[in-house]
Parts: sequence; structure tokens; C-alpha cells
Amino acid sequence: MENGHEEIYHQFKVIFEEEDLDRIDERLHILKVFLDLEDHPTAAELTSVLRDRGLHFSEGFVSENLKLFSRFGFASEKNFTDQPPRYEHLHLGSHHDHLVCVRCGKIIEFYNPEIEDLQMKVAREKGFHPLQHRMEIYGFCSDCFQERVPLMPLTMVSPGEKVRIEALNNGRGMTRRLTDMGLNVGAEIHVINKGRPGPFLIAVRGARLGIGHGVAHKIMVSPV
Repeated sequence: MENGHEEIYHQFKVIFEEEDLDRIDERLHILKVFLDLEDHPTAAELTSVLRDRGLHFSEGFVSENLKLFSRFGFASEKNFTDQPPRYEHLHLGSHHDHLVCVRCGKIIEFYNPEIEDLQMKVAREKGFHPLQHRMEIYGFCSDCFQERVPLMPLTMVSPGEKVRIEALNNGRGMTRRLTDMGLNVGAEIHVINKGRPGPFLIAVRGARLGIGHGVAHKIMVSPV
């Protein structure tokens, strides 16, 4: 364990004892492995890593401890769109922002002083005193972007993405109905929510529409 993590480990051991928690040794094993990781694991991912290291805990127990780590300021829970909660080490006095891949869930940390200065400038201009902030940019990591196919069913598109309709394979009657709704070849679509349960929600020409997943799967699109 890194030297900085050694101090965190001992601090948490004291807290566990003061809180009169059970299974202290097991909780500390989970903390050790969590501190050794440099990414942002979910409870399920951390459970898998623990299992690979010969430590078998239920996902519920791991999740309970991750929330405990966050409660006492040793971890930070991050909630990204369409993903289960992820957890990262909470380094006191430091700050960074995130690039989040909507396809594979990869998270890239970054810090840009120019962005930080600009945010402070905007706050001052608005007469606002900021206490904390976070910035998350959603898109595709380089690996997922390279794997993108030029033509795909609308159901493969991620929420927030914009695509262009290239073909309608829904049959004559449904194609006519879609065209009447503004969903014709060449139209650009903004995917809002993939539903399940519920309709596939999209926006076209400023109007929000809900269509069935079967219909959406036969609409062929390309990235804009």
C-alpha cells in the first residue's frame, strides 16, 4: 500500500472501532483493495476484483462499505448518466473533472487550470461565491469511437448522441407514418432516452417523440 494510503487505512480503523462496527477486518480488507485501485469502480466491479484476490464478499456488503467510505470522507460517490454509482478516492484539497465514455463506462480524469480560471471568472461576474463544482463531459473514448460502425440501427445509439437517418426499413405503412412525424431519410435525430420500460424517446426538428423499440431498431442511422 502506498504511504499516503497507509495513513488513511489507520484512520479508518480508528473510525470503525469508534463506531463499534462488526467485521472490522473484512471491511479493512475491502478498503485496502479499493485504495490500491486507480480507477472508479462500481460495487460490482470492486466485488469482482476482491474475488480475483481471493476475498469473497457479497456485492451488498461491498456496496455498504463503499457508502461507508464516502460517509466518512475517504471516498466520493459519483453518479454518471445511465450508470450505477462509481467510487473514487477522495483526496483532500485536490480537484479534477471527468471525461465519461457512454459506451464502455471508462472515466478519464483531467485538470485544466484555464477551465478552472474561467469558471471562477464567470462566478465573479455573476456576483457568485462558489464552494465546489464538478464538470463531466460525456462522449466516446478513443477505443469506442474507432469501433463505431458507419451505419447502425437507432437502438444502438447512446442517449445524448445525434445521428442522421439513412434508411427506413419499417414497411410501407409504418414508413409513411414515420415520415409524417418528420422521421424521413436525412433528418437528424437527438436521442433523449432509450426507455425500457417505456418508449424510445427522441427529438427531431425541435419536437419530442416516443416510438417503439421494434420500430426504432429498423431505422438505420449514421453518426453526425
